[in-house]
Amino acid sequence: MKALFFLRHYNDIDHITPVIYKWAISGHSCDVVLIGSAKFRRDYRIQFLKQLSGVRVAHIREVLGWRCFIRWRLQMYMLTGNVRRIPILGMFARRMAERYDQSRREQLWRGATGVLLQHCFEDTRGGVITFDWVERNSVISIEWINILIEMAHARALSVVSLPHGDSPHVNQLIRRGERRIGPDTVFSNADVFDRLVVPNELCAKRFRPFLDEKKIAVLGSPRFCEEWLAKLPEILPSSPIVRSDSRLKVVLFLRKANFTTFWEEVAEVVHLIAEFPGTEIIIKPHTRSGWKQSLTKDKSITQLPNVRIADDDAHSVHLMDWADVIIDLATSVVFEAVRAKKPVLAADYLIAGRSTVAYYLPETELRCRDDVYEKIDHFLTRGCDNFYVEEHRQRFFSAMLDVPDKDVLQRYVGLLEESAG
Repeated sequence: MKALFFLRHYNDIDHITPVIYKWAISGHSCDVVLIGSAKFRRDYRIQFLKQLSGVRVAHIREVLGWRCFIRWRLQMYMLTGNVRRIPILGMFARRMAERYDQSRREQLWRGATGVLLQHCFEDTRGGVITFDWVERNSVISIEWINILIEMAHARALSVVSLPHGDSPHVNQLIRRGERRIGPDTVFSNADVFDRLVVPNELCAKRFRPFLDEKKIAVLGSPRFCEEWLAKLPEILPSSPIVRSDSRLKVVLFLRKANFTTFWEEVAEVVHLIAEFPGTEIIIKPHTRSGWKQSLTKDKSITQLPNVRIADDDAHSVHLMDWADVIIDLATSVVFEAVRAKKPVLAADYLIAGRSTVAYYLPETELRCRDDVYEKIDHFLTRGCDNFYVEEHRQRFFSAMLDVPDKDVLQRYVGLLEESAG
């Protein structure tokens, strides 16, 4: 069977690479087309996929050719909400959209889509195309996706939406400006797909108000299932992090800048931990919009001798291996640490959200600065073993990652096979 996987950025690569791997080793073929920055061709997981039998990897520029790609990209920017919110660029984008109305844009969308489908499926009928979750604020225009789906259906191809996240929050109002609880239309665009796949019920409930129940499949987490985490060390490049003789190594993973965060207190926590003798801290900015986070520019922090900002080539898995303790501002990356029984401190008092980790594993929650002090002191004096209540860990796995059991990747392949048939 044949599939086309579209990947945009690190989140897509994190969560969808395991599915592509399982699809390939199950004897199927596929094309992986990168539709974000060309730099992602260098990612170690993309390099791994290129080596698998039956897998072709290309950037969309290579498929469309330079001329068509530039027009496709400019037209995409013209309709992107993030661009339209930038004062001068937004005005230019709106004027261009008026000049190139929907009927004119459709010609380019159809031309580019025809090239893509012919490249990946040639003259065959049947197969499956996958996108990640498409939201109202997505940088990929829903206008183009609608046309792609129409043209795919004409060739008996199904189009499936695969997850790029695992819901690190159990509450809804987590971003600046969010003040009303209820169905969020940001997720309504998902109805255009034939099927929508989610890892757990926390993710599913976002989409349920807008989709027929038969469209939603809850299949577990590809990124954090045991099968993929066992494979990951085989393909991971050597760690760039130099180990030292510090007694307690702490990693702080930051969220995107649009999530409400109490940055002043985050800085206080970094200083508090850094003042303990024998501690060492690495701060990992978010892979997207990390440059917007004030903490990474705070000289009172960056000049501390036992604190450093992680480089781009320090992957989350490297940091997880290096750390003794991880501080969480509600990021799903720490789910891997829970798998490995490494202590996660869920700093819910620093954010607007209620983290999934704190909800399922209450022993992880930090409610105030005193809790931070006492936990760090405990780890330094008594070590990091036996941190979790095992019953809580198993409840977390069954609700969030292994849904309904550990055979996660095979379930994804089964759904894609059903869709492709």
